[in-house]
Amino acid sequence: MLWVASLALSAALASLPWLIRLDGRPHADWQQFLGRFHPMVVHLPIGLLVLVPLLEISGRFRAPLRESASFVLGLAFASCLLALTLGFLLAHGSGDAGLLVTRHMAGGITLTIGVLLCLLARPTWSSGIVSSVYPVLLTCTLLALIWTADQGGSITHGSNYLTQYMPAVLRRLTMLGAKTSPPTSFYAKQINPILDANCVTCHGESKQSGGLRMDSYETLMQGGKDGQVIVAGNSEKSLLIQRITLPPSHKQFMPAEGKPPLRPEEIASINAWIQQGASPTVTTVAGISVGEERRELPLQPVGDYSALLPEIHQMQLAQGAKLLQVSAKAEDGLVLYTVDAAPTFGDAQLAQFQKFAPYIVEAELGRTAITDSSFDTLKQFTHLRALHLEETHITGDGLQKLAPLSQLTYLNLSGTLVTSAAIAPLSAMKNLRHVYLYNTPAQPAPAAAQTQPIARNAP
Repeated sequence: MLWVASLALSAALASLPWLIRLDGRPHADWQQFLGRFHPMVVHLPIGLLVLVPLLEISGRFRAPLRESASFVLGLAFASCLLALTLGFLLAHGSGDAGLLVTRHMAGGITLTIGVLLCLLARPTWSSGIVSSVYPVLLTCTLLALIWTADQGGSITHGSNYLTQYMPAVLRRLTMLGAKTSPPTSFYAKQINPILDANCVTCHGESKQSGGLRMDSYETLMQGGKDGQVIVAGNSEKSLLIQRITLPPSHKQFMPAEGKPPLRPEEIASINAWIQQGASPTVTTVAGISVGEERRELPLQPVGDYSALLPEIHQMQLAQGAKLLQVSAKAEDGLVLYTVDAAPTFGDAQLAQFQKFAPYIVEAELGRTAITDSSFDTLKQFTHLRALHLEETHITGDGLQKLAPLSQLTYLNLSGTLVTSAAIAPLSAMKNLRHVYLYNTPAQPAPAAAQTQPIARNAP
């Protein structure tokens, strides 16, 4: 009776992929809520199954350890059932689909059935009736565990997670080093790397959430279950832009699953590329200049601001502009964060941060109410490396006051009123590499962008 019940359960588990089909569409929120416990629960059967052979081997010297192996194996089977259930809820609820998801689920089902068979075969092995079936089943089950865990890790970290930093010798031996010459298009150099780093884990060959693949230009333009994500020539109607610019707390914000938002410069590149036709072949996009890659400048320590920490921490608990620590090391500096107070944050509010000026390495002032008068304050941010001024009232009058900021490498002026004459002084800033002028009077024409760089070292 026990064997019959076990075989019936095994058949039911094996039929799950046909009973619950993954159609690539999100379903009930409660499924996603429960399913997100899968990554936490799935480690339990892994630990228990690894423990079983250790107990069996140790049991040769201490009999009680061998007896405990049966109990651990039972716990492993129960935890496999729980992890398998939560895994199906996660995939079905969130609309995940693709080769890796299918393989991971098949592995989970195989693993659960294998543990069940081990439970049934162990009594005959421990009593000496059958000597080889249980060890063989346990070995096969552990191999299934390794394969299933690898598929799950590939879903989370990408299919090249283990091979990304493989030594060159091993890459050549395993034929993983063969690469084609990189294309020179703007899409290949700028857009695809952004999507590959932030989106392809959930929208690639092995996993297509919402039926969407973003690992190539062709699949990106095909869209997914919700239709096209790129509307060439109209970024406002492009679903991709809509999703990546939502507040991170929004249900439809992308990248999902707690991943960090795209950086403003990445969004600016995607937005400009779509607005100007989303071509797979153009090498330049007006307003976004791409230069040769150069080594990053060594970061200069900003000094010790420990005496200001109580005030900084109090600021972080209140509403409005904040100073965030780059890391636990004070020498790494602070970031001026104004998103929560952008509409009311103006020149007077910026001036209140003068005493923190030597320690601020990034100022996120995009969409605030600051004007050209702010340059008198900003010139005191002597360790400033990145300055966001997009969609502000800046006209560029006074940009030359930023010249002493020798560590400034990034400047976003998109959506402002800066002119070509206003940005001319920037050419003297030798370390300034990234200048964004999309949707400004200073935006260069596509043809001119190839021969007339925005600034001497701008990308």
